[in-house]
Amino acid sequence: MTNNTPPAPIVVGTDGSSASGPAVRFALQESQLRGSGLRAVCAYDFTTRYSGFEWPAASGFVDLDTQLRDATVEAVTKALEEAREQVGGAPVEVEISVEKGRPSQVLLDASQDACLLVVGSRGSGAWGRLTLGSTSTEVVHHAHLPVVVVPGGQPGRPS
Repeated sequence: MTNNTPPAPIVVGTDGSSASGPAVRFALQESQLRGSGLRAVCAYDFTTRYSGFEWPAASGFVDLDTQLRDATVEAVTKALEEAREQVGGAPVEVEISVEKGRPSQVLLDASQDACLLVVGSRGSGAWGRLTLGSTSTEVVHHAHLPVVVVPGGQPGRPS
């Protein structure tokens, strides 16, 4: 009897920054080894937390939330392309998911059907550095599946 069900995907948390690169590369390699797909997930929550309104522009109103989402998708896509070049190997089907919300909850929700959740050890932005490891800590404590926390690169050492 043959099981034609594709393997469950691997979910990786990323914001498209170089700090999330080691986690993305690890998840990509693991997807190749398992023959599974990869779901790159990024959460954002700028507008409700910091602005709460649309910013005026020369041609009317610009939806800051849409701009932030589009910029995030672009950054994550570029980071995935770079990781693919660095890792090489077999092609992996990749899905990019950019969702509004608290990062740990977005990752937990996105991993409901996954076999593995991969996160970095810290955020990359100024806010991420202030809350070192808060997302990875919360994910580890609340996940329903195995979680891998990949440490970031160290100065003078390749990531």
